[in-house]
Amino acid sequence: MSIQLGVVMDPIENIKVHKDTTLALLLEAQRRGWAIHYMEPDRLHARDGVAWAEMRPLRVRDSADDWYVLGEPEVQPLDTLDTILMRQDPPFDLEYVYATHILELAEAEGVLVVNRPQALRDVSEKLSIARFPQCCVPTLVTRDMKRLRHFHREQRDIVVKPLDGMGGASVFRLTEEDPNTSVILETITGLGQRSVMAQRYLADISEGDKRILVVDGEPVPYALARIPAAGESRANLAAGGHGEGRELSERDRWICAQAAPMLREKGVFFAGLDIIGEYLTEINVTSPTCVRELDRIYGINISALLLDAIERRLASTGHNLDTGRHE
Repeated sequence: MSIQLGVVMDPIENIKVHKDTTLALLLEAQRRGWAIHYMEPDRLHARDGVAWAEMRPLRVRDSADDWYVLGEPEVQPLDTLDTILMRQDPPFDLEYVYATHILELAEAEGVLVVNRPQALRDVSEKLSIARFPQCCVPTLVTRDMKRLRHFHREQRDIVVKPLDGMGGASVFRLTEEDPNTSVILETITGLGQRSVMAQRYLADISEGDKRILVVDGEPVPYALARIPAAGESRANLAAGGHGEGRELSERDRWICAQAAPMLREKGVFFAGLDIIGEYLTEINVTSPTCVRELDRIYGINISALLLDAIERRLASTGHNLDTGRHE
């Protein structure tokens, strides 16, 4: 009997096969003979303190035209699984939070959830960098318009972004004399009702926003530098940027070493640190990406690193990796 793997993800029919990290993880799990059980977030539920889901057996292929086959759905308790990958994309809204609470019920029954549900709630992808001011540019989190304007005058050139976004959505650069400053701040804060993050603009963005993947506290030795498209200040691939490989610098490794103890303590097996120039800008824990791009550039298998870490943790907690069950 193989390891029973559950994956919570957005509809698999909508993924971009050539760049989807979740698919890379599932392909490696299938290569190892793990049984894969597919769940969409709205199929999770709790009854009388027990976590359940409508699951479908899943087979995957590395094919742009035909990448998955789903079996018949079956409602089962989550504690029939050994481990669950929580790979739902943001936004990190209340429905996402509720899903983590349901997964936490499964965790209490011995299921290894990656990343840990409490960590998904506690490690805000934007705000968590406040734990590491030694790694960051001047940063302000507030919904107070006066404070934002003062920060803008002080820093002269800033970036403002929502705390719950992804893919570069609603990220604005405000230069010193930008005539749209007031309307942008009013819009992004909802007239002072939503907190945002403001950071000093880094001209090094032209050299790329590096995504460094960290597996069980250890950085992959290569990063994907996401280079902005011409005339664009956002480097996100979803915003038209392109990726180039980079070997980690000493500064990159130092930043990873600063964050690693917190990631391990919180139960974050898989994180994506974003670094511009020499500064940490975000810590992604919900559904880090860029595995497929780095695998192609360097001929590595990052998914294997993560699944190896999961196997080690399962073995350390008494799971029999031959039978796939806790003993």
